Amino acid sequence: MKTLFSPRKAALVLAIATTFSLTACQFPARKADTSTPVTLETSGQGKLTQRELGEGLYEMAYLPAKNALYVASAQGFKEVSGGMIYRLDATTLKTTGEGHYDLKNFGLISAPDGSALYTTNSLDGGISQIDPESGKVLKRLMFSEKNEKGLPFGTREVFLHDGLLYVGGVGDPGLIWVVDAKTLTLKTRIKNAGKWVTGIIYSPVSDRIYAANGSGEILVINPRNNKIEQRLTAGDGKEYLFLNMAEDPATGRLFVTDNSKAKNTLVFDERSGKVIKRLDLGDSLGIKFNGKRNEIYISQRESKKVLQLDGTTYAVKNSWSFDGHPNSLLVSPDGQTLYVTVKQGFNPDHSSQGLDSVVRIGLE
Repeated sequence: MKTLFSPRKAALVLAIATTFSLTACQFPARKADTSTPVTLETSGQGKLTQRELGEGLYEMAYLPAKNALYVASAQGFKEVSGGMIYRLDATTLKTTGEGHYDLKNFGLISAPDGSALYTTNSLDGGISQIDPESGKVLKRLMFSEKNEKGLPFGTREVFLHDGLLYVGGVGDPGLIWVVDAKTLTLKTRIKNAGKWVTGIIYSPVSDRIYAANGSGEILVINPRNNKIEQRLTAGDGKEYLFLNMAEDPATGRLFVTDNSKAKNTLVFDERSGKVIKRLDLGDSLGIKFNGKRNEIYISQRESKKVLQLDGTTYAVKNSWSFDGHPNSLLVSPDGQTLYVTVKQGFNPDHSSQGLDSVVRIGLE
């Protein structure tokens, strides 16, 4: 494995990809694009910078102290073993480092103090703890669960709360692994979590962990005993495959996306557990709430758009259109910048149709 995040010297598969002793790569990966990021002034919509980076881009993490944006990559799914994590200048999107790994990377978060990165290795059913300075894998935990075909349960989303990592397991039924973030040891399993655990967040309003699943449920979990206390549903008899979530803690609203079955975004009232609004925006994948600006951002993979909504009226204030498929979203801590990963489609043999991009949007 190459030394990680050293400066450049010169300058499950498809299902997880569309929902989400170390060894070297077995096959050479396509070299990432090194072209200069393109910056555009979009009238009334802020400054947009887009950078073609590489194949298989998924989630991002931002370390303010380093002004660094980290991007998880699964690389290609055809004749490519392993993945990467890129480190970019968060302002210019230029590469400042890159790490090459033996496993593919999907979910990505950072420790609050910036001392570690955590990435899910979905296809292998594991999670890795990475040093953001050297890029070395500090620890790794592989889970034992297998599906009916003998393949590992996919590890999709990872969320850090109070020193514990909550890792969603894509199985039927799914589960949530609870892991000590420092030692990367398994503490317990939250079982019977419905089909495919997807998004996971923590609510300071209710002091509960929320986990979305493909059964159309929001699991309400007590983090003190890791017990499922409630299972919230839309309550309308329709089928849902809940995916990602965001919260407005000031009003106790929980926003939930469905990109495949209902193709909608639902707004739950956390106190009553009831749906109080259906946004009817079409396919909805990633979602973030920005309390600094009272705005909601939604990525639409099929429509190839990112929407900017008023957080009170739900009116669409702006939208950005792309040639590719917007995927993951990340809002900077000051609330003034939105980052987006934009994916290309897949060929019938699961190879990528091109390089995925990272987009930086200065909000106005």
